[in-house]
Amino acid sequence: MAVDQATVRRIAHLARIKLADAEVPHLADELNSILAFVEELSSVDVSGVEPMTSVMPMHLYERVDVVDDGEIADQIVANAPVTEDHFFVVPKVVE
Repeated sequence: MAVDQATVRRIAHLARIKLADAEVPHLADELNSILAFVEELSSVDVSGVEPMTSVMPMHLYERVDVVDDGEIADQIVANAPVTEDHFFVVPKVVE
């Protein structure tokens, strides 16, 4: 897949980027280089390679998946103008 100058102009238009005509050939070459690199990467055999979340070995800490209210209901509604039993009171918007 090659990017031509018309495609570069269209991409710039969609991204709302103003390009001078002199910049278009250079950007087309850069985009083609990037696409060629991506194609080269896709040809690499990664079967048997474990997916990584980081380049450094790290232990991901897990917490217990428990639903609670955090016991800070008073702090949450502290700045609300009107509350009732830890709920925000708002004007009725649906009749």
